[in-house]
Amino acid sequence: MNVLDKTFRPFLSAEVLNERIKELATQINKDYIGKNPIFIGILNGSFMFASDLYKNITVPSTISFIKLVSYKGTTSTGTVITAIGLEEDLTDKDVILIEDIVDTGKTMKEFVATLHKQSPASIQICTLLHKPEALQHPLDLKYVGFEIPNKFVVGYGLDYDGFGRNSQEIFQLDE
Repeated sequence: MNVLDKTFRPFLSAEVLNERIKELATQINKDYIGKNPIFIGILNGSFMFASDLYKNITVPSTISFIKLVSYKGTTSTGTVITAIGLEEDLTDKDVILIEDIVDTGKTMKEFVATLHKQSPASIQICTLLHKPEALQHPLDLKYVGFEIPNKFVVGYGLDYDGFGRNSQEIFQLDE
């Protein structure tokens, strides 16, 4: 697949993604029996993952979204910008953050610290992809779809300069 000036090769198929997402939802459903969590999807990248995950959630819950920006091209800018804020009151609520990918961990670390100021009962992170080799800010990732190498990926919501999100599978940069 070509996106702008880069070539990507198949990495995770739609079938593999769907199967793992159902497994994550099953675990969350077990862990949150008797609770009413609020899911917070991190835009733009998590929109496909959040939608498919939430379709498989059976516990009473709500979902909201926030937009955080930290990438330009294929690298992190090192700066986290909140482009769209969260309007819900999180006091005493169980929060599950839905992220497309955790690589350096900077975005999640800063966002979780901000959320703690609202006194939620708990905060857990559910990420589709995690790059352990790239992690610079340790996080407790409760739900991880796939651990992947420190390679740039697109598709299934993940982008390269805004392009390449509209695929049912994930592609890896062909280097």
